[in-house]
Amino acid sequence: MKNFKGEKYMKTLSFVAGLIIISVIATACSADDLSVIPDTVVMASGPVLQSGSSRAATTDVSASDKVKLVKDNGVFSFELFHELKDEPGNIICSPHSISTAMAMVYAGAAGNTEQQIADTLRYNLPQERLHPAFNWLDSELNRRGEGAEGKDGEAFRLNIVNALWGQKNYEFRQSFLDILAQNYGAGLRIVDYEGETEKSRVTINDWVSEQTENRIHDLVPPGAITPDTRLVLTNAVYLNAAWYYPFSEYPEDFFFTLPDGGKTAVPAMSIQETFHYSEGSDYQAVELLYDGRELSMVIILPAEGQYESFENKLNYDKATGIIDTLVEREVIIRMPEFEFASQFKLTNLLSSMGMQDAFSKKDADFSGINEHEQLLIDEILHRAFIVVDTDGTEATATTGISVIPVSADFDYQPPVEMIIDRPFIFFIRDIETGTVIFVGRVVNPLEYPKFD
Repeated sequence: MKNFKGEKYMKTLSFVAGLIIISVIATACSADDLSVIPDTVVMASGPVLQSGSSRAATTDVSASDKVKLVKDNGVFSFELFHELKDEPGNIICSPHSISTAMAMVYAGAAGNTEQQIADTLRYNLPQERLHPAFNWLDSELNRRGEGAEGKDGEAFRLNIVNALWGQKNYEFRQSFLDILAQNYGAGLRIVDYEGETEKSRVTINDWVSEQTENRIHDLVPPGAITPDTRLVLTNAVYLNAAWYYPFSEYPEDFFFTLPDGGKTAVPAMSIQETFHYSEGSDYQAVELLYDGRELSMVIILPAEGQYESFENKLNYDKATGIIDTLVEREVIIRMPEFEFASQFKLTNLLSSMGMQDAFSKKDADFSGINEHEQLLIDEILHRAFIVVDTDGTEATATTGISVIPVSADFDYQPPVEMIIDRPFIFFIRDIETGTVIFVGRVVNPLEYPKFD
């Protein structure tokens, strides 16, 4: 087995995460009944409503709030994975995308709706501290990769951007706009859903495509925006980075064991290198670094015949416990290349997790967005896509939310082998903060569902 230690960083990772759309449709009052939005300014991207507040500095966020946010987001990440595990086949999702987008919706929630969103998304900081903490985390992640290499030979990118798209002549509460401007860098871009429905949809999709370096097109499908739409909220996360240590193609036959016990030949890759590695009675785990050594993919391989029981008990504490036991060890890795997509309707899932009022005609309270109409969340959709091969990883993730009205020292040891030839779990994380950006599983490397 060839040892790649010391070779130039060449193999690559790129992925796009977290396009969040929130459509607010109003019927209780006509646009003529609402006051015209003042102080609209014209910028290159079109008319933008500025709240008057600039993005806040993050120096006032306490260390305890930083730790709390990352832990709470991590708990939600694995609770979400647990809820999705009964879906058939491979899974890929971006809990960080969902958490960030829902935090912006949460800024406009009140009463029981606010509390249920907090309980479900594990927002355990009060609003006045939660949003500044998200601002700090966003700032931290956007600083990653200085001097590191990207997939395309250009600089490493981890970009997180937000934007709101509001109906002209529609009234939004100033406090809501201030929170989003100060903590998420999001201004309100004015469009005309009522008079130019299709043009508004194309405008939003063009912005999404630009922010994701043309990886995601037509995020808002035809019919998703109507003349009654009042607000669309978009969040984009884009990562493009190189592997720290490159893989090579595995030249021999490689057979992957499927959940039903059958075996299938799959393209595979291999490497022998010093990694952070851990093993227990029911798993092996390894951390694969990306260039810059700031982000990584952690792969957890449950013991043969124990995948289901391991997955059932995997949570944030167990995952962080595994990370805490990782030690340097020379590891020979052979693993499949894989490429697949996932898509989920999260409305019923989040409702079953405790967020019922947000979907209730009777009980939803988003008065923090607009005080003239009662709004509710109609649908939450999540799509994600990932490719892993010798060239690295490419992944995309999108989430759509539509809202409608009611009406230590290293001692040498011989290399350990980790043959990833059966179902496994992975997550991609920011090492310094511990933020989980993606989480997923592979049960069949040849599975490749495509989006409709």
